[in-house]
Amino acid sequence: MRPYSPDLTPPWKKKQPAPEVAAEPGLVVEEPATGFCGAVIGCEAGTVTLEDRFGKHRVFPLEPRGFLLEGRVVTLVRPSAAPARSGRTASGSVAVPGARARVARAGRIYVEGRHDAELVERVWGDDLRIEGVVVEYLEGIDDLPSLVAEFGPGPDARLGVLVDHLVPGSKESRIAAEVTSAHALVVGHPYIDVWEAVKPSSVGIAAWPRVPRGQDWKTGVCRALGWPENTGAAWQRILDSVRSYRDLEPQLLGRVEELIDFVTAPQ
Repeated sequence: MRPYSPDLTPPWKKKQPAPEVAAEPGLVVEEPATGFCGAVIGCEAGTVTLEDRFGKHRVFPLEPRGFLLEGRVVTLVRPSAAPARSGRTASGSVAVPGARARVARAGRIYVEGRHDAELVERVWGDDLRIEGVVVEYLEGIDDLPSLVAEFGPGPDARLGVLVDHLVPGSKESRIAAEVTSAHALVVGHPYIDVWEAVKPSSVGIAAWPRVPRGQDWKTGVCRALGWPENTGAAWQRILDSVRSYRDLEPQLLGRVEELIDFVTAPQ
């Protein structure tokens, strides 16, 4: 047995527990051992990724008392992924504890791209599984008429389509008119890309920048905001900032709810 050895360190010299702070995207901290200062752009189990003002990335372990926040020692922790409100899903619907996913319906919702599908899953995923609605992405809508014809919408297999930049006189509006029927509904939002449907305040920016015509829009956004020109990493940063429907613009919220209601309506 080891002999008892009392701790004679004076209380004022003992390290006090540091406050825990969620590593939310955009939070600016400093890693004191290296002096690296940057904004949080990602947080995985056990690590956090920071980006400095020059766009350089560094990954650090989430250790107790491992960072400085406005000069104070803090312990960064992984952000909670809890629903927006107790008893609510991320879409704001009443949660159904223990509910099992319904067998998939014949009906479907099509969205333009992978980012659209990931955003819909982030906010409406719980609702869609309970309703048995499958979301698929198209990688653009140029071939939508042939895809709708192949799907063959009917009373027991309704099809909903979410389109980016659906404004009067656009190519998207002409395609939408061509495929819309009693059993196929095409709706859209006015944004050039679904990135814009995320509120700027949620991402930690003042506004979505205007990108000159002729430039790739996503690359132009990264350039204007001073982000690395890596659109995949930029999208992950944006998606990580979405916790619930409150982080999305109403012009997208209403359209997705409309599609879910349409494909789940009684025959």
